[in-house]
Amino acid sequence: MTRIFSIIATCVSLALAGANLTACSSTNTSAMQPIPAIPAPVSGAPAATLPPYKVQVGDVLDVKLFQNPELNDEVTVRPDGMISTALAEDVPAYNRTPTEISADLRDRYKSNLTHPQIAVVVHTFAPNRVYVGGEVNSPGEFITVGPNLTVSQAVARAGGVRLSADRSRLFVIRRGQNDVPQSFSVDYMAVIEGQKPESDVRLAQYDVVYVPRTGIYDVWVYWNQFVQQFVPVSWGFSYNVNPVVNNTAGH
Repeated sequence: MTRIFSIIATCVSLALAGANLTACSSTNTSAMQPIPAIPAPVSGAPAATLPPYKVQVGDVLDVKLFQNPELNDEVTVRPDGMISTALAEDVPAYNRTPTEISADLRDRYKSNLTHPQIAVVVHTFAPNRVYVGGEVNSPGEFITVGPNLTVSQAVARAGGVRLSADRSRLFVIRRGQNDVPQSFSVDYMAVIEGQKPESDVRLAQYDVVYVPRTGIYDVWVYWNQFVQQFVPVSWGFSYNVNPVVNNTAGH
C-alpha cells in the first residue's frame, strides 16, 4: 500500500509540473487590447444611418459613361486593390467609396474626354471570409454574403467549442494597416452567459478566430502522454486463497 501511495504522489507531482509548463506556454490574452466594437472597414446590420460602402478586393464594378457608352467597363478589384479601365490604369479602389472612385476616374478621363460624366456602380459584392480554428468541432473557412459574422456566429458555424476549449481566452487575429497582424482578446464566456453581449462584435474580412485549450486539458494530455503510459497504477487488490484440505484419514 505504501508503494501505491508513493507512485500516486509521484504522478501528481509530475502532473503539477506539466501544469506549470503549460501555464507558461499558454496564450496570454491579458496583454491584448479588447477587440474594437466596429471593425474597419465597417460591415454590419442595417441601422438608422449607415456608413458609405467601401469597395473590397474581389468586388465587380460597373464603370458607366453616360455620354460615351462605348467606353463602359466592367472591372474587378484586383488583390492589390487597384482597377484598370480602357482609359485609366492602376486606379486605387480598395477601401474607397464608389463616389470617390468616380471622382478619381473623372480627373483621369479629362485628358481624353470633355466633361466626362462617370458613375461607378458595385455590380457584385465579394463574399466575406473568416476562419475559425483551435478547439472547435469543425474548424475551417466560412463564407458569407452580407453582414460579417459575429464571434459567436463564427464559433457556431464551426460546430461550437469542444469540452477542452477555454471559453474565456478566445482571440482574433486581424490584418491591420500595411497588412500587419494584430491580436485581440474576446471574452466569449461572458458572451454566451449573457453578461457582456456587446462583446459579440462583428468580425472583419479575413479575421481568424482561435479557440485555445484549457490548462486542465493540457494537464490531462500531459498525464496521458508522459505519465500514465510509463507509470502504470493498479487500483485493484490481489490475494491468494489457500484451499483447506480436510484430511479425514485415520478418523
